[in-house]
Amino acid sequence: MSGAERATTSSGAAASLRVVVVDDQSLVRTGLRLILESEPGIEVVGEAGDGQEAIEVVRRLRPAVVLMDIQMPVLDGLEATRVMTAEGVRVVILTTFERDDYILEAIRAGASGFLLKNAPPEELVAAVRVVAEGDALLSPSVTRRVLERMAGSTPEPGLAERLDDLTEREVEVLRHIAAGRSNAEIAAVLIVGEATVKTHVSRVLMKLARRDRVQAVVYAYECGLARPGGAPPTGPGG
Repeated sequence: MSGAERATTSSGAAASLRVVVVDDQSLVRTGLRLILESEPGIEVVGEAGDGQEAIEVVRRLRPAVVLMDIQMPVLDGLEATRVMTAEGVRVVILTTFERDDYILEAIRAGASGFLLKNAPPEELVAAVRVVAEGDALLSPSVTRRVLERMAGSTPEPGLAERLDDLTEREVEVLRHIAAGRSNAEIAAVLIVGEATVKTHVSRVLMKLARRDRVQAVVYAYECGLARPGGAPPTGPGG
């Protein structure tokens, strides 16, 4: 076992949320480890300093979430993310660069989240927990930039045709997802239970062959269903 890895804690306690941290700066990795392991139930089980090493570490340790830097030697974070997500690993991109091309490429590479390194520690912890539970997120500033960039792009031919597979209510739910609303917020607007919304969201993702909410938001903007500043429906049938 290398110095960048360690065995998980063996105790009677509930299984920890296993995280691997990938960054080419050891001080950054140490800082992220300290933040995450100060939280109950989170354990950093491995580290890596470049994308290729990260792939090898992740294949050995199979963490729940990988925190991934973008610009690294040997293999960058975007390429490493493509490999990992293709193998079912969930990745949160963490970078100092708020560049539109990086953001879009990270999403298209399959990342489940994108946070800037100057995000508060509580946002970092929340992102890891949310992604580990199978959801996805983007920070508000990142979301706005992504949507503004995508609004000017040419939709992929035939992309909107997939909407025909959705019911009217599912299309409505997709609009709310694209507007950045949580399941609880959607439930309040539609006057239904949160469990009902979760079911609708799951069906939307399944029918559109999208892995998570981030991918659903990308689809909604790429197909023209949603636009920056566009108001989603405000109630049933609205």
